[in-house]
Amino acid sequence: MSLPSVVLKARGPHTASVIFIHGLGDSGHGWAPVAQMLARTQPHVKFILPHAPEQPVTLNGGFRMPSWYDIKSLDRIASNEDEAGMNASMMKINELIKSEIDSGIPANRIVLGGFSQGGAMTLFTGLQSEYRFGGLVVLSGYLPIRDRIMARSTDASKSVPIFQAHGTADEVVLYQYGEMTSKELERCKYNVDFRSYNHMGHSTCEDELLHLQMFLKKSIPEKIAETTN
Repeated sequence: MSLPSVVLKARGPHTASVIFIHGLGDSGHGWAPVAQMLARTQPHVKFILPHAPEQPVTLNGGFRMPSWYDIKSLDRIASNEDEAGMNASMMKINELIKSEIDSGIPANRIVLGGFSQGGAMTLFTGLQSEYRFGGLVVLSGYLPIRDRIMARSTDASKSVPIFQAHGTADEVVLYQYGEMTSKELERCKYNVDFRSYNHMGHSTCEDELLHLQMFLKKSIPEKIAETTN
């Protein structure tokens, strides 16, 4: 794998994969407990939690930290965004996706997701992808470089179900950014399920994880329906 990752192997026959991208300053280890919880009811799923490379982040005074791209400000999150950094990370994430497909897991049995900056990378990657994924998950995230991404969105991405969730008290990625993202996706005819959680900050909660679990069970169910000619 091009990105070092925490990998939780499927406990049963491996028929689906979840690639989950952490937020700024975190690592795949930060989301391992959530993946372990989700894996209890989904033994067919392999969870891949990649680690971002360390790089200087302008928002934090140029301090080097795990980051998928540079962030200059949270005040105007859509201005002066690091598209080059996003493209570099997208290439590495696409290598993870290709590795799963090459191992025999079809794209429609792969869910790509992430939290905060990882949620932004999920949309950046998923909406431009040639693959029709089983689903996209965006937790406390936002749509980066909105106009350019929508101009480059693929036909394959249009039918991918999107689970988007945001806390109304988010002090980092403001709730309004999540709401704006949802409205833009709906305007562009994406199949998005936007969930709000009252009083939740830049974190997660039991209800959100329950809804995420339900989304995964629907998007990549344990039993693949047989088709008849």
